[in-house]
Amino acid sequence: MMLPEACVANILSFTTPADIFSSASVSSVFRVAGDSDFVWEKFLPSEYNRIISSSTHQSFSSKKELYRCLCESVIIDNGRKIFKIEKLTGKITYVLSARDLSITWSDQRHYWSWSHRSDSRFSEGARLIMTDWLEIKGKIQTGVLSPSTSYRAYLIMKVTERAYGLDLVPAETWIKVGNGEKNIKASYLSCLDNKKHQIAKKDEITRSHRREPEMREDGWMEIELGEFETGRVGEAEEEVVMSLTEVKGYQLKGGIVINGIEVRPKLQK
Repeated sequence: MMLPEACVANILSFTTPADIFSSASVSSVFRVAGDSDFVWEKFLPSEYNRIISSSTHQSFSSKKELYRCLCESVIIDNGRKIFKIEKLTGKITYVLSARDLSITWSDQRHYWSWSHRSDSRFSEGARLIMTDWLEIKGKIQTGVLSPSTSYRAYLIMKVTERAYGLDLVPAETWIKVGNGEKNIKASYLSCLDNKKHQIAKKDEITRSHRREPEMREDGWMEIELGEFETGRVGEAEEEVVMSLTEVKGYQLKGGIVINGIEVRPKLQK
């Protein structure tokens, strides 16, 4: 005996988005129940009304359509952030634009240049002209992220053809949650060129411990800043501060473009 559609919908609401997508092939009852607003309301973020109201997308025919839209990512907060949810888990990702970050001296034209970027969804990026004091910070509240989730934060950047001084002194990266401790790590701002890479091969220990930017699918590069855990549902939210600094070497450097900081769920093995 087939269960009523409402009963099936109620059962599906306790599963995951991945389960619902796969159950659609079981029967027409599962497919129809899996399309209901009742089910997809459970998987939408609690702040979805605020997110949609601050984006260019305003109307949707169903909660499932809204969910799919958020999986593709939407630009919110006057173009300063990108919001996205993972299709199969419903976990939340945020990208803070360069304009949403605190970049020391970014308002000084001798040090930083702001310009339109055709390779970014944000309207502009910050290009470092020259500085010996690099300090970039971003902040986000744990309450806007998925609860009980491991997160990692990444600085999204590019290295221009005329870059200099980036592979001599490592930058410090760290994340601090509330009044917690900083776990400071070192990372270089660019990868070794071919000549320096050959030299580094002679020192396998140094090369294996050298943290460098990694290429992304969107053509940008990213530097891991650190990781943190969000609290359970109902726990007080805390402020997460994410940072990259290179202020100790007094090394002149330039030629990087900052696109933003991405805060995304840690991949589960």
